[in-house]
Amino acid sequence: MLLWINGPYGGGKTQTAYELRRRLPGSVVCDPEHIGFGLHRTLPPELRTDFQDLRAWREGVHEVLDLALREVKGPVIAPMTLVEPRYFEEIIGRLRAEGGHEVRHFALLAERRLVLRRLSERGLGRGLKRDSFAVRHLDLCLERLSGPEFAEHIHTDELTVPQVADRVAASAGLRPLPNTDGALRHRLRRTRIGLRHIRFD
Repeated sequence: MLLWINGPYGGGKTQTAYELRRRLPGSVVCDPEHIGFGLHRTLPPELRTDFQDLRAWREGVHEVLDLALREVKGPVIAPMTLVEPRYFEEIIGRLRAEGGHEVRHFALLAERRLVLRRLSERGLGRGLKRDSFAVRHLDLCLERLSGPEFAEHIHTDELTVPQVADRVAASAGLRPLPNTDGALRHRLRRTRIGLRHIRFD
């Protein structure tokens, strides 16, 4: 089973994915963003646009996830913002139709001001860059992902990361291990995951 965790940038996708991996034995995280970063690094800076527009990215994500789904015994978890319906069909539609894989898609949604606050908090104290890619695409993400084609929707405004993970797992018919983290350990875990996924290029 593939659990695709969609949502706006700063919507909690990565934190939710790693919470699921922690509590679903045998599960793995396959982050499609890393394929995009690799493609960007092979291009000169002036040619680095949205890597999702590269057919190589979409083909690569499909191939990698298809392989993982065939070889990994547990759930495969993919945290990735994907709001273009055609690209959604090229990857997720093909995995369902051609690969015969069970794909469960979840869009994590929240109020705009909350997403902006989350984006600001993950900036290592540098504040929110108003011209950043994430902010410039926030409204489009929230609008597109609220559509029925991007269901199942999970509104995270009043939920903790473990609660979001519980919702995802329950909807997919999976039984995660209990969350035994206290408040301090949960905060430290979130900080560690956030630091591991900071990009400097």
